[in-house]
Amino acid sequence: MRLGTRGSALALAQARLVEAALQAAGVEPVELVTIETEGDRRRPDTAWGEGAFVAAIERALLDGRVDAAIHSAKDVPTRETPGLAIAAYLRREDARDALVVRQGEAACTLSTLPPGARVGTDSPRRTGFLLAIRADLHVHPLHGNVDTRLRRLDAGETDALVLAVAGLVRLGRADRISEVLEPSLVPPAPGQGAIAVQVRAGDVAASRAVAAVDDRPTRLAVESERAFLAASGGGCRAPIGALATIEGDRMDLLGAWASPDGSSSTSARGRGSVDEGERLGRELAARLGTHRWSGGRRVLLTRAVEQAAELARELQEAGIVAISVPAIVIDPVPPGEALDAAT
Repeated sequence: MRLGTRGSALALAQARLVEAALQAAGVEPVELVTIETEGDRRRPDTAWGEGAFVAAIERALLDGRVDAAIHSAKDVPTRETPGLAIAAYLRREDARDALVVRQGEAACTLSTLPPGARVGTDSPRRTGFLLAIRADLHVHPLHGNVDTRLRRLDAGETDALVLAVAGLVRLGRADRISEVLEPSLVPPAPGQGAIAVQVRAGDVAASRAVAAVDDRPTRLAVESERAFLAASGGGCRAPIGALATIEGDRMDLLGAWASPDGSSSTSARGRGSVDEGERLGRELAARLGTHRWSGGRRVLLTRAVEQAAELARELQEAGIVAISVPAIVIDPVPPGEALDAAT
């Protein structure tokens, strides 16, 4: 079975977990096929849009170049691609977020960060909830994979990071965690900590093989969280968090939203049967009125990163959510013959 995956260290670590699970279930041989995605090609200082880490792998699956695709569940758009289906979710790792400080510094918590401390994140969700707790913090964009962000932190580009616990654990970097953030303060992204395995909807053999590694509690929880996100009108870049926990045949679903500037936030819980998780997610979204997280107005900001900050601030002051997905990159061209030829 050929498994399509991104080539980042975290993606490969997750792919190897799927590979090991399939082999333990008797699926042999298993081959990892590395695929470059749009998110991998972006510059380190640019934000990514919904589906940036998924679309290229889905195309490889639809084209028959791979038999299954491996995704971080939180990156999968709520509107599933026709002809594809999630056949399994591996058992979930810790879904929470973590505060990370520079290597060698004393551990601290979100509450003990110095006033005005810089916190780097590329997540509007984390930004909104962090500012709702600590409006004095300077939360700023800081992109890149986990190792890149840790290097930028240790180099002094920021004072702290907020990263997923699951990613740090899977990379063997759990020692960098200074504090695990409680979901009641910073609700995780829907599906965070779960690995999704996708197949072609009509591929019976692949569906049966992959179904052998499906963890039912994880599936029920993630599907409820994704139903909440979809009913909220948001995607994986929305400032919306959700976490479903299961005890026996009962599910507890936390849902929350925050404005990107932290000026408003709200959360609520819904409880019900595990078999009604998707309905629970939709009902909780309706009860919370999560459509209000954007005030009904959202603007896609496609300017280059270095041009976008001031406009984003002005839009937010006007009560409009600015979603930054740079479609333009500014590359300086040295003067000389190349510039003359270009003009």
